Amino acid sequence: MKPAILVARAVFPEVLDQLEQHFQVTSNQSDVLWTQPELIGQLQGKQGAFTTGNQRIDATLLAACPELKICANMAVGFNNFDLDAMTAAGVLATNTPDVLTESTADFGFALLMATARRMAESEHFLRAGLWDRWRYDMFAGSDIHGSTLGILGMGRIGQGIAKRGAHGFGMKVIYHNRSRLDAATELACGATWVTKQELLAQADHLILVLPYSAEAHHAIGAPELAQMKSTATLVNIARGGIVDDAALAAALRQGVIAAAGLDVFEGEPALHPDLLTVPNVVLTPHIASATLPTRMAMALLAADNLIGYFVHGKPVTPLNPQVLAK
Repeated sequence: MKPAILVARAVFPEVLDQLEQHFQVTSNQSDVLWTQPELIGQLQGKQGAFTTGNQRIDATLLAACPELKICANMAVGFNNFDLDAMTAAGVLATNTPDVLTESTADFGFALLMATARRMAESEHFLRAGLWDRWRYDMFAGSDIHGSTLGILGMGRIGQGIAKRGAHGFGMKVIYHNRSRLDAATELACGATWVTKQELLAQADHLILVLPYSAEAHHAIGAPELAQMKSTATLVNIARGGIVDDAALAAALRQGVIAAAGLDVFEGEPALHPDLLTVPNVVLTPHIASATLPTRMAMALLAADNLIGYFVHGKPVTPLNPQVLAK
């Protein structure tokens, strides 16, 4: 008998077709947003789950779903997984690294440019019918070429952004990471390691690309914003919760920094209401990886992890491979 799996959110029909060759599939093509108790109910009798970042897999759920063996996340991030609880329960976790690196780096740079050049503000102004003349200082933003790009979190996506800045725009690139990159990688990225304090003080444009963790919660709050240049911009394409959104809204209103671009938010899809009342912020709904080829690649890799685990005994990108040893 084929293993039973749950696909917890809508996905490409082609991916469902592939999964149905190997599994008894219960899908959610109507894209209902289940509560945790509803998700637990849907997982009864299922050995596998195809998840997105919206499904919280924790000790409570695992205790209620004893047949569950694997959760394959269609995301590179996995802060929706309690990895310790999953490992203790013998449930494998997988994610989708690498396939979204370049598209996400593209978007990070696009959001940086939109923020620095005040594109959202100027579009709203134009759409409101307020443009009736040219002025020398109308929506004058900040330069990107030749400026200092700061990157907090220098994994694959951070490195992609660094290369775009250094090689495409002649930027001075500085970064801070828990562990310093090797000299060859720094050279390829045109990047120099600095302390976090130096990063905050020197960056004209600061991009956050670090993974979320308890230690990273509110890594950028009021004290950190106060250390930045008043002309600086901040871009977050990492995860909600890394920035204290309330403190950021206050800093934007008070001119502590010049502008911000945000693709992720605390408690998303809810937003802190103050972010909607300040003009100098560009807001996008967690779409950094949203190109059709990239989203398809993510979905196929999640499917391959399920197929690899159940059919071949070898998932492609396990997060807690010690489960396999058991």
